[in-house]
Amino acid sequence: MLAGGSGTRLGAERNKVYLPLRGRPVLAWSLATFTGMPEVGAVVLVVRAADRPLADRILAEHAPGVEVVVGGSTRQASELAGLRHLAGRIEGGAIDAVLVHDAARPLAGRELAAAVLAAARATGGAVPGLWRDDLAAAGPDGSGLAGPSPEGLVAVQTPQGFRAAPLLAAYEEAARCGFVGTDTASCMERFAPDVPIGWVPGDERNIKITYAHDLLVAEHAAPDRVS
Repeated sequence: MLAGGSGTRLGAERNKVYLPLRGRPVLAWSLATFTGMPEVGAVVLVVRAADRPLADRILAEHAPGVEVVVGGSTRQASELAGLRHLAGRIEGGAIDAVLVHDAARPLAGRELAAAVLAAARATGGAVPGLWRDDLAAAGPDGSGLAGPSPEGLVAVQTPQGFRAAPLLAAYEEAARCGFVGTDTASCMERFAPDVPIGWVPGDERNIKITYAHDLLVAEHAAPDRVS
């Protein structure tokens, strides 16, 4: 799970995943999805070095047993740090698939995570997404519209899941090439093109907290309690 962002766009003085959501840190909600799933073994949290003490306190209270890794300066580097932490277990066959989730999506839910994991194990890779029919294509200079966007577009969410060995190999190759992708799927498309990436229906509640109003939306969408 990736928790290396900041609160800049949200206007907060600290990383948004440590802000409160119905009395619990956003991070605690995100972790609760995966620590409560029988299909999931190890849960690894990738944090910024400066956030490590705060992350440790939250884990001690809400999710003891979660493993912590300090990430890098980019999402790509942080994902690689998490995968390298698991490398021995991946190479030894103890871990067959990996879910990569953004901790700023606290309401993903176990049903969605289980669907992504099952699809990844069956086909090689899977991402959740929502159909989008409210987009338009911009003109070449960006000053106007060139018409409706292509059909079949989806807004991609996390968690994204992939078979573990090809995922680790792709990220190591990406590091050698200096590639920085936008998400896990973009790296796999580039460095593991033989791995099919399936699509599973996303969840409208699985919003990413980026701006202040997103936290308000999450407050209304969150269930009364975390199981």
